[in-house]
Amino acid sequence: MADGSGEPDETDGERGAYVVGSDRAPAPTSLWANPDYRAFLVIQTLSALGDSFSFVAIPLLVLHSTGSVVQMGLVTGLTGVSSIVTGLFAGVIADRVDRRRLLMLSDVARCLLYALIPLVWFHATPMWLIYTVVPLAGVFSMLFQVTYVTVVPALVEPDQITRANAHLFGAFAVAAVGGPTLAGFVAAAFGPVAAIGIDAATFAASAAGLLLVKLRPAPPPTAEEAERAQHGGVRGEFLAGVRFLWAHPVLRPLTVLLSVFIFLTHGLTDVIIYRVKEDLGHADSTVGYVLSAGTIGTFLGSFVVTRLRKRLGFGWSWTGAVALAGVAVACLGMTGSVPVIGLASAVMLLATGVSGICSMSLRQEVTPSHLLGRVTAAFWTTHYSLGPLGAAAVTAAAAGFGVPAVCLAVGAGVVCVALSGTLTGIVRG
Repeated sequence: MADGSGEPDETDGERGAYVVGSDRAPAPTSLWANPDYRAFLVIQTLSALGDSFSFVAIPLLVLHSTGSVVQMGLVTGLTGVSSIVTGLFAGVIADRVDRRRLLMLSDVARCLLYALIPLVWFHATPMWLIYTVVPLAGVFSMLFQVTYVTVVPALVEPDQITRANAHLFGAFAVAAVGGPTLAGFVAAAFGPVAAIGIDAATFAASAAGLLLVKLRPAPPPTAEEAERAQHGGVRGEFLAGVRFLWAHPVLRPLTVLLSVFIFLTHGLTDVIIYRVKEDLGHADSTVGYVLSAGTIGTFLGSFVVTRLRKRLGFGWSWTGAVALAGVAVACLGMTGSVPVIGLASAVMLLATGVSGICSMSLRQEVTPSHLLGRVTAAFWTTHYSLGPLGAAAVTAAAAGFGVPAVCLAVGAGVVCVALSGTLTGIVRG
């Protein structure tokens, strides 16, 4: 096992299961020679471009309507709550149904939900619509994200997973570099509602494009797993993912530390937007520039992660990246210069990109395919559980104590998360 996780039997079994019973030839040795992977990459890049519009437009719409960073945090927090609740059953659904159809359903639902905002906003400006639609979209976003993780191993070979995730993250970053800038211009010229409408259109295009992608069928569960599911119901199926996480020497401490990390950082986008627009008095287009500069870091991270993990291993790659992210967050609070804020954002997202790709790839490598949805859902539900509280706490602290002090405190906390990782089984991953 390249990841050193100590779970060779599960990965070897997963590798064999992808071939047995498949109705297609084995995947090509090159990722670029794989037509299904290429189509999936293009489709999801388009979807990421649309996501970057809402990433900017929804906080701006709330800020324009209320003028409150706390209200921005409330929307973020409500969306996080809906994601957590959905995570309780998203993995069970992803492991039970056709995964491609579930991806398409999630895209269609988000298209319709986000399209409601511009349709209604032409006639009225009810804030309750934002508080309803955005969390509901978060439900389908969680379903999509859990299922998305499960289909990557069904598109590529096991030894290509980290590289494929790096390509996907890099492509998303390319889309996100231009997206926030365009969203800022669209919001400045036509209002944030128009940018949300563009996001709805990209979800429709993504759903249609998934018709071009074929996945290798997931292997059936073992007899023991099937019997446990029959007697345990949905609760038992979800707990199967929790049990796998808790038994794994690397995933267990990783889940705990990521819970703390998410608590500290979940509200940072709102804080950065508030800092640039309210504290420093810049326009919506400047917000787009800063967030675009930040996503360049994700693009750069996707270039270095494969080599970095191969050279340092999972553990030191992950802890080093998290420590760098903490330093970058602290630097955000030490400057009033927009270019420096953009640079710090880029470094922060480079680091979180490396740690995120490593974390996702490890789970995909060591988890059997028939459990991957439940393990992913349990992982995300657990470590996102503190996210809404963190978003509310960080944005409220920013309003009360100022953005500089909050960024320094959050940065120090993130560095402590990285240092704690060196004392666990993570460094042996």
